[in-house]
Amino acid sequence: MLDRRCNDLAEAFAGIGDGARVMVAGFGEAGRPNMLIKALLDSGIKDLDLISNNAGDGETGLAALFRAGRVRKLTCSFPRGAMQDVMLDLVTRGEMELEVMPQGTLAERIRAGGCGIPAFYTPTSFGTLVAEGKETREFDGRGHVLETALKAEIGLVKAHKADRFGNLTFENLARNFNPLIAAAATRTIVEADEIVELGDIDPHNVHSPGVFTNYVFTTQPVSEESWQDWRKSA
Repeated sequence: MLDRRCNDLAEAFAGIGDGARVMVAGFGEAGRPNMLIKALLDSGIKDLDLISNNAGDGETGLAALFRAGRVRKLTCSFPRGAMQDVMLDLVTRGEMELEVMPQGTLAERIRAGGCGIPAFYTPTSFGTLVAEGKETREFDGRGHVLETALKAEIGLVKAHKADRFGNLTFENLARNFNPLIAAAATRTIVEADEIVELGDIDPHNVHSPGVFTNYVFTTQPVSEESWQDWRKSA
């Protein structure tokens, strides 16, 4: 089906069981799909294996997942900030596992997952606590650490524009982890500021091709006429 537009969040999250691995894009609040995070929270799914650059802040967005006790494991590069006390409490009580790594390593592990690369060596973190227990190897006289790819059943992505084929553009800093996660997730769910007509996105400016997109939602709902036309042709 080439039309990825959807009006039913329940359909997009259907079949996701407890313990699912979910990637959430964003750098702080830049490019964070807050509508989809709220839908994930409302779904009641728990024991999440969550991959995100950071842990969020305040009471909404990612922070709400942690405060509700929905996350079993967090893989990230920055668990501190406004949520550091909550993170420390969850980890200390054994209610959540935390894996921390350099930001570039996290990005490359996700990119590798989307590209079908199972693992790679990087000099980043060699000789530090982060590298303990990992395979190491020397290249050109410099130590490297073996890092494995990251993939997920679900990827939550925030786009600036999307067309009905699922081609996406991201705005400025919001581009960050979004295209990487779109490629690395088996089911990519997109929250778009706007859904445009086919051809309105310059092919040279597509940041993530529709082949990686499964569902597209927008805060500007698809018109009833357009929705019915799609239902007839689907």
